[in-house]
Amino acid sequence: MPPARPSAKLSPVDTVFTIGHGTRGLEELVELLGEGPADTLVDVRRFPGSARSPHLARAALAEALPPLGVTYVFRGDTLGGRRTGRDDSPHVVWENPSFRAYADHMETDAFQRALSELVAEARAGRRMAVMCAETLWWRCHRRLIADALVARGLAVVHLLGPGARAPHALNPAARPDGAGHLIYDVG
Repeated sequence: MPPARPSAKLSPVDTVFTIGHGTRGLEELVELLGEGPADTLVDVRRFPGSARSPHLARAALAEALPPLGVTYVFRGDTLGGRRTGRDDSPHVVWENPSFRAYADHMETDAFQRALSELVAEARAGRRMAVMCAETLWWRCHRRLIADALVARGLAVVHLLGPGARAPHALNPAARPDGAGHLIYDVG
């Protein structure tokens, strides 16, 4: 895990942020987005509900964020985690079956289309933060989404907490396959 770094003002063009909501309140979440700066929250939770934090459920965020100046976009259907892996998965570096299954999902047309949309929006100047529930980015499928964005030439910065962020570096076990996919087999 990279160390947290103090916030530095980066150009939001060609930069995508990630954030894990964890147990944050809505106000803290919006403040962290402002530190990015990000004005669009891209929800990549496959199942965007929270019994412990109902204010972070999909419908609640879709209603609460726009009046606070944040656009809410749900992409959990195409970019969400909790996927079923393939028996013949080439992503042998991932010992965690959830990460291996997500790497398999990254090869699908649906994922590639959704990723291309994110890349195009970032390059057009949209200031986005990709959000999931897990606070720690390296324990979340956001780390694989971040790899895919970096492989496409974008900068990715993980928003960790007030005043703390970490730039993302491509996983050294990932290699491009020539067809626009990353294969996690270099060890």
